[in-house]
Amino acid sequence: MSASFALSLQDLAPIAEGSSTPEAMAETVHLAREADRLGYARLWYAEHHGMPSIASSVPEILIASAAAATRDIRVGSGGVMLLNHAPLRIAEAYRTLAALYPGRIDLGLGRAPGGDGYAMRALRSGGGEEFSAYLAELMAFDEDSFPADHPFSRVPVSPGGISLPPKWLLGSSGASAEAAGQLGFGYAFAAHFSHTPAAPAFAAYRQGFQPSADFPEPRTILCLSVICAPTAEEAAYLSSSQAVNWARFVTGEQRQLTAPDKALAHKLTPQQQQVIDHQSSLWLVGDPERMAQTISEKAREAGADEVMITTTIHSYALRRRSYALLAEALGIAPR
Repeated sequence: MSASFALSLQDLAPIAEGSSTPEAMAETVHLAREADRLGYARLWYAEHHGMPSIASSVPEILIASAAAATRDIRVGSGGVMLLNHAPLRIAEAYRTLAALYPGRIDLGLGRAPGGDGYAMRALRSGGGEEFSAYLAELMAFDEDSFPADHPFSRVPVSPGGISLPPKWLLGSSGASAEAAGQLGFGYAFAAHFSHTPAAPAFAAYRQGFQPSADFPEPRTILCLSVICAPTAEEAAYLSSSQAVNWARFVTGEQRQLTAPDKALAHKLTPQQQQVIDHQSSLWLVGDPERMAQTISEKAREAGADEVMITTTIHSYALRRRSYALLAEALGIAPR
């Protein structure tokens, strides 16, 4: 099969039970190099806080590390949670990345806090209703478009002589789709955890789209959760780690990513079983042929230009194997 869409991946930098944080960090570089070799189009890191199983709390550091270790793949945030940061700080960080790795950086922006209420308070995170103001301020810094009487008009963004990389809005409900189009941004939909159909959001995005320098045409990414193994049986076994850790996370039992045998031995509470029953329809699990067919069907149904895969497997080596099997099954040419 030869895919009609680009294939990308999202790395949450999982910390597997029995491994160390330095090992998890080293794996982000290993996976980036492998994704580059396999022909993946882009690699994004998501900002999360207060989660023992995820080490991607500072995407720009991981972006710099991955970009330094690769040659062709685009690297970016998927996304940076704008409400957690002063817009000037984001402008500075991503201009710096764009200067270091010209033509290879993406700035994906989300409105969620990336953590629970306690993490929000610790981060001094703004409320969701402030997102539009934060975004307008970020763009004004980048475009040097504050009114002359605005106090920030006197603040030059450093480094100068460069603009922010291409900007994407991330969504999971369709609420930001039209805004992404009107701004001339790319639009990515989080179908890996949202039950809301992506197709209406993509249609609204395209209908309201206004061309920009970075996006002369609309560009959509469909994010999917996929676990692939040589057999459906092995894939189902490996997926138990994701299922049990998600159930524990939702019910307040946060911990590092559990190995499949321990996950299968874990006695789920009725509430945890309900969480898995509800969420499991979003987890694509199976052998390469079946996963390639399913991914292609979902991309076609949604009208996606690109598919971004996130994979949660306890074994780092088997997670890399999953990405390799998908690339081969979808006909992605290695570099």
